[in-house]
Amino acid sequence: MNEDAFWALIDELSSRPGTRDERLEWLEGELLRRPAEESVAFQVRLEKACGKADTHALWRAADRIEGGRCTDDGFHCFTLWLVGQGRKAYEAVLADPDELADLPEVRALVGRHHDDWDDDEWPEWEELDYVAQDAYDELTGQEDDDGEEFLDAVEEAEEAEEADEEGEEDEERGASGPEGWALPRLAALFPPGPSGS
Repeated sequence: MNEDAFWALIDELSSRPGTRDERLEWLEGELLRRPAEESVAFQVRLEKACGKADTHALWRAADRIEGGRCTDDGFHCFTLWLVGQGRKAYEAVLADPDELADLPEVRALVGRHHDDWDDDEWPEWEELDYVAQDAYDELTGQEDDDGEEFLDAVEEAEEAEEADEEGEEDEERGASGPEGWALPRLAALFPPGPSGS
């Protein structure tokens, strides 16, 4: 599965109607129609996309939206959610995290207390991280191995690209100068204080 094929699946996922669970069922069905190696390749692409989104500037944007409550695990789930918004939104936000202010899913949260956000509204999507493993386990009959074979296969596939990925991650993490910290539109939508906390 190349990058374009990965994003074609993600773009279809992001545009489908229904709840997140229903959309994940669709994605799992799509992966089940393919060889097991495609589930491994999907997970490699997903982890790579999340790795590129792992920047200080984007963490600050996520923390702003979540009212200062964005933990390390929560931020990983935020990057999964961002990938799930589709390629166009993902690339725009990577270029400028303040572009999150234009996403309808983010705007729907403005002015509402975090306790009032439904699970399907919260900008985190942990379950997206498990779809490929579920499909792989079903295709290979490995449901009882706690995902070990899948994780080994993903690790092996990632090792083939490790040098490139490390260089890109270092570059992304280092690219967080003053311009990367300015989030004027998000700050206007999610001001600090009791209303958003």
